[in-house]
Amino acid sequence: MRASWDLVLEKILSHSNYAELESLFHLLLTEEERSAVASRLKVFQLLLQGDLSQRQIAAEYEISIATITRCSNYLKQMPAERRQEICELIMDTENR
Repeated sequence: MRASWDLVLEKILSHSNYAELESLFHLLLTEEERSAVASRLKVFQLLLQGDLSQRQIAAEYEISIATITRCSNYLKQMPAERRQEICELIMDTENR
């Protein structure tokens, strides 16, 4: 499984422009899966910002409370250094 995942990451890294990446993700993921990934990223951003409660996130962004809870629990179990890395990664994503 690890070798397969490495191949996915290598394919993603080999494409540097938006159109190529979009085509690759349309090939690899269904519309529902792309939506789920986008929602999960948004939840992590919002939870790390800390401005909204889980219920506010669910209501405002129409994301299930179960997804938000899973993301929140994942962040809580994460070592502080890793959480900081994730926060920096998300901030970089927002500025692109």
